[in-house]
Amino acid sequence: MDCKYLVPENELREMKNFFENRDFAEAMEGVKKCLEDIDQVPLNIAVTGESGSGKSTFINVIRGLNDEEEGSAKTGVVETTMVPLPYLHPHHRNVRYWDLPGIGSPGFKPMDYLQLVKFNQYDFFLIITTERFRECHVLLAQAIKSMGKKFYFLRSKIDSVLKGCRRGRTNCNEDEDILKKIREDCINGLRAGGIENPRVFLLSCLEPEKYDFYLIQKTLEDELPSHKRHIFLLSQPNFFHQAVEQKRKSFLMQIWQWAIVSAMNVTTSQWSGVNSGSTVPYLSSNGDLTLMVNVLKEYKKAFGLDTRSLNQLADTFGKDLEDLRSVIRTSTASQEITLELVFHHLKSQGLTDMGRIVTACVIQFVPQISALANGGVAFGTTYWILSSLLANMAEDAARVLSRALEASD
Repeated sequence: MDCKYLVPENELREMKNFFENRDFAEAMEGVKKCLEDIDQVPLNIAVTGESGSGKSTFINVIRGLNDEEEGSAKTGVVETTMVPLPYLHPHHRNVRYWDLPGIGSPGFKPMDYLQLVKFNQYDFFLIITTERFRECHVLLAQAIKSMGKKFYFLRSKIDSVLKGCRRGRTNCNEDEDILKKIREDCINGLRAGGIENPRVFLLSCLEPEKYDFYLIQKTLEDELPSHKRHIFLLSQPNFFHQAVEQKRKSFLMQIWQWAIVSAMNVTTSQWSGVNSGSTVPYLSSNGDLTLMVNVLKEYKKAFGLDTRSLNQLADTFGKDLEDLRSVIRTSTASQEITLELVFHHLKSQGLTDMGRIVTACVIQFVPQISALANGGVAFGTTYWILSSLLANMAEDAARVLSRALEASD
C-alpha cells in the first residue's frame, strides 16, 4: 500500500522536522509539551464600538450562543457595559471575548479609554458600528495602532440595510451593488480620517452564513501567531463548509502527536514491567482508550455535533433538531463517546495489522519511531483510528451544515 494514502506527506515532513536535531527523549517531551500548550494558550479578543452597535450579539453568535442562553452577553439598545466584561467560550475556556464599554461620548479620549480597559491584555480589537464609521472610531484605531496592536472594522446589521435599500427608491437593484457601495463608503470615510488601507467586514448576526462573517474568521485565523491559530479556529461556529474543512486539517496535523503519546504509554509500561492488561493488542490498558475518548470528544464539540451545538444550529437556521441528527452516520458522532464505544470500534476493525502498516510507512521517513519497539504498533493503531474517525466526523459535520443551510435558502 502506498504510504501517502495512509499518512499525508505534509505530516511526514512535520514529524521528520520535529525529530531532527533532537535526541529521542527530548523529542518525546517536546511532543507532550506541544499538546499541553495548545489547551492552555490564552486568547483575548476585544470587541468595542458605540452603544447599540451589536457588540453583545456578535459576541454571542461567534461563541455559538443565542441572546437568551446561559452565559450569553447582555444585549439591548441601552449601553449595558460600564467595565470590560469577559465572556468565555463554552468549550474553550481559555478563549475570551471582552465586551468593552461603549465609545463615542462627547470629549472621547482614546488613550484614556485604552488605559481604562487595560489595553495590553487583548490580542486584537474588533471595532463595530451599525452606520458610517465616525471620528471616535478613527481616533481609537489610530491609538490602537500606535500601541502596536491590530484592529479590524466590522459593519453590523447589514441585513437591515439591504432591506431598507430594497424598499427605498434607489438605484441599488442588486444586493452585490448595495454591499459594494456600503463597503466603499466605509473605506473612503476611514481613509479620509487618516486610516491607511482600512479593512472593513460587513456582517449580519441574524444571517451569519452570509456576507463577510467567514472572511473575518479566516482573516483573524491567518493573522494570529501560529501558537494561537489552532485554538481560535476550533472555537469558531460551524456556519461554513470552509471552516469545517479547516478544522479537519488542523486536527489532522495533531494526530501523529497523539499517536506518539499512545506509543509512549505502551513503551513506559514495558520498561516498568507493568502488564498492560489490554485486550487490544499493543495498546496499554485504559491509558490509550482514555486518550482516544478525550480526543474524539474534542472533535465532536469542535465540529458542532454535541447536543448543545446542534440545538444552537437548529435555532440559528430555523431547522428541526431531529432533522439535523438524521444525517449523522457515525456512531461516535451520534452517541455518547465512552471507553466501551471506542473499545468496541477498535475490536471490530481488526486494527493491529493496519497499525503495523502505518508504523512501517512512518519509519521509512522518521526512523526514530522504531525506538518505540512495540509502542510503534500502538503509534500506528492510534494514528489510524483517530484519522479514520476524524474523517467520519468531518463528513457528518458537513452533512449537518448542508441540511441546516437548506432552511436559509
